[in-house]
Amino acid sequence: MQTLNQGKTSNKKIKKSHLLIIGSLLVFFGGIILFSNHLLTIRESVYSDMMLLISDSMSDENIITDIPEVEILPNDEVASNEENNIINSSSQENNQPPAVDYDKYLGVLEIPRISLKRGFYGIDSPYNDIKYNVSVVNGSLMPDVDRGNLILMAHSGDAYISYFAYLYKLKIGSDIYVTYNKVKYHYKLVNIYDVPKDGSVTIIRNYDKTTLTLITCTKDDSTKQTVYIAEMV
Repeated sequence: MQTLNQGKTSNKKIKKSHLLIIGSLLVFFGGIILFSNHLLTIRESVYSDMMLLISDSMSDENIITDIPEVEILPNDEVASNEENNIINSSSQENNQPPAVDYDKYLGVLEIPRISLKRGFYGIDSPYNDIKYNVSVVNGSLMPDVDRGNLILMAHSGDAYISYFAYLYKLKIGSDIYVTYNKVKYHYKLVNIYDVPKDGSVTIIRNYDKTTLTLITCTKDDSTKQTVYIAEMV
């Protein structure tokens, strides 16, 4: 009888020991999961900023070609102009981009068909630089200006900064949205055309319509740029 009792006691101790081991393992792995999530959150935050810091030194092989620095002329022709380009070089020292400030977006561009949602900054912002963001072209008018034309540019290709890499997938009638001053404006794509990459881009649009123009390099053709014209619904 005593041996039987001792066996039962021993079994209880073994079960208790197993439960303690299992509990410890659960706590241990739970801690690892929580710590991993915390590290991932930190990594994503740091990664976003660091990629902007190194984007200026990225190989040209990752970008189809550079988009010219431009301004809007009265006849809606976009031409190269070094004195009035969209890059605020005076805000950059030692060729380094400014620190990222996501709270200062002027507006947000959204294209559901290609899952693009990206903020952009105002003309005078040091962040309004095609090397780091979707950029607003000098002379653009915001969506709240009747019959105005908001012109945005970004790189194509497979680099981190190639925000317009998938514009070529758009079709006539594709929906595009711009949020500005807490109002979401709806556009429909009405025209797509290529122009030679010779330092200027002529924008062909209906001047009776409030327009959004997107410009990027043509997919698989380094000698051309593609212009996407959308009109406000």
